Amino acid sequence: MSAQTICVVDDDESVRDSLGELLDAAGYTVECFPSAEKFLASGTLDSCACLITDVRMPNMDGIGLQEELARRSVRFPVIVMTGHADVPLAVRAMRAGATDFIEKPFKPEALLAAVRQALVSGSKAGTPRDPRVAERIAGLTAREREVMELMVHGHPNKVIAQKLDISFRTVEVHRSRILAKMGAENVAELVRLVLSGAH
Repeated sequence: MSAQTICVVDDDESVRDSLGELLDAAGYTVECFPSAEKFLASGTLDSCACLITDVRMPNMDGIGLQEELARRSVRFPVIVMTGHADVPLAVRAMRAGATDFIEKPFKPEALLAAVRQALVSGSKAGTPRDPRVAERIAGLTAREREVMELMVHGHPNKVIAQKLDISFRTVEVHRSRILAKMGAENVAELVRLVLSGAH
């Protein structure tokens, strides 16, 4: 495997260490940074083939880092790592141009698959609209589309039930049907699918 440099930006040292070991074992050259500022000042922007960054960091977060890279016209694939409750942030990151996002804790093979996919897709911002996603969305009922829109914006079931004036149980039923019809295992995957079909 060619030694493509993967840059990891995370304020958690244990995350940096484990990702560094994982990517190194997979044959990549890895550069790790404890903050967005250190990464931007490092001089590795030219050699970075893919960036993996945490979305929540002190000072400049992952989305701020993406915006700064865009401002500097620096383009490479960005994978954003998010905590379980950070779906709205992940949506913002994808809209800001992230190639993918992955929820912590993640399986090593899921992260490596995301990196491989990011390197294949390169820095193409705005992947082509996937017609299969559009077909799946078209197969949803009007109510399911309403529920999905709120799910994708990170609203929990309780809030969705209040906003649509339906019961919590009804939201749960819609949610499981939406995931099944869209072919998504969880909300994170649903967000990825919807955004890949939304360009």
